[in-house]
Amino acid sequence: MVFWVFFDCFLSRSNHVFFGEIVAILKTSVSPHLVPCLDSKTCLNLAISRIKLLRNKREVQMKQMRKEIAQYLQSGQEAIARIRVEHIIREENVSAAYEIVELFCEFVLARVPMLETQRDCPSELQEAIASIIYAAPRCSDLPELIQVRNLFTTKYGKDFVTAAAELRPDSNVNRMIIEKLSIKAPAPEAKLQSLRRIALEYSINWDASSTEIEFSKKHEDLLEGLTSSEIMNTEIKVHEPPIILTAQSQAQPPVHASSSPKKVNSAFVTVGSLGEVPRDTSDVLERARAAIAAAERASAVARSAAELVSAPTNWRAGNGK
Repeated sequence: MVFWVFFDCFLSRSNHVFFGEIVAILKTSVSPHLVPCLDSKTCLNLAISRIKLLRNKREVQMKQMRKEIAQYLQSGQEAIARIRVEHIIREENVSAAYEIVELFCEFVLARVPMLETQRDCPSELQEAIASIIYAAPRCSDLPELIQVRNLFTTKYGKDFVTAAAELRPDSNVNRMIIEKLSIKAPAPEAKLQSLRRIALEYSINWDASSTEIEFSKKHEDLLEGLTSSEIMNTEIKVHEPPIILTAQSQAQPPVHASSSPKKVNSAFVTVGSLGEVPRDTSDVLERARAAIAAAERASAVARSAAELVSAPTNWRAGNGK
């Protein structure tokens, strides 16, 4: 009976729909705990096929990019080559990571019967499964890995998947995959080595001395900003500009209390830099004394007002007695 159902589906629908209906029929005819294993077989097979296609496509693109960089080196445009080589290094890292993921998928696919018989993840498959889980969200070209990850979440629980995704100490994720899928910028040594390989591949007599000097420079990280000492020096330069004395400025009399606000401000700046420009500070002391006296007078007035307010209260209290 099942044979005739398969035959009718094959005649009436495309192969893709036929394959999907086969999986659906098998799901209804097997026990529920084996359904993730059937889906994982399908997803792993599709992931392996897609990885092979993507690796071939990426290899063609990298070959074209290496050819362009060789042309830049030959024409003396090393600045452009130094920028473009970073993209090649990233593509090479992703291609290497895809190759490792493909091997792990084949390894897990060959041992799906073991996954059917054991409830927990076998120790010999922990590195492969954890690496696939870690690579799934970082390989956007492989949606099948996301489905495999969801299946592993259903079978082994969220804690197992979270440990691999967050790189916990017991995650067992392959270190090479972590390094190849990293988003950090390539090291200057790696960029220089890649440029030399490209020049050697295309037989270009390239002098790498200028590039070595450029890569050896320690450029300032503008995202971190200035240090605290640099900020202090900058503030000093802004708030205390150098004062140039002339014969006319030395002949001017000291600033008094009746001076304009502009002159008072200049007197304060001059007082702030006494080590460089000595001037008479008696007007500053006079203003300070005047401010103290005004404060004392204000305090006395406040005390008098308090006594006046409390006087009627005392008088009423005396009359009440």
